[in-house]
Amino acid sequence: MKEFIFNVQSWADTRGIYDHSTSTAQLLKAISEVGELADAHAKNDRKEVIDAIGDVMVCLVNYCAMEDLTLEQCCESAWNEIKHRKGRMIEGGVFVKD
Repeated sequence: MKEFIFNVQSWADTRGIYDHSTSTAQLLKAISEVGELADAHAKNDRKEVIDAIGDVMVCLVNYCAMEDLTLEQCCESAWNEIKHRKGRMIEGGVFVKD
C-alpha cells in the first residue's frame, strides 16, 4: 500500500494535480468513481469493479495529500471506531449496534 500511495502521489505531482486541482475536486471525482463502481457492481462487471475501486483509491490518496492526511491515519481511526463495536446484521443489510 505504501508503494501504491507513493506512486500515486508521484504521478499526481508530475501532472500538476497538487498545484492545479483542489481537495474538493478530488472529493467530487472520488464520488463520481464510486458511482462508476456501483454501476459496475450492478452489471456484475468484475473488471470494471476492480478499475473503479482503484480509481476511488487514487482520488482518496490525492484528497488526503491535499488535506494533510494519510490513508493510514484515516483507516486506523475507522478501525479504532469499529473494532469493539458489537451488534449484528439484520435482514435487508442493516447493521444494528448493541
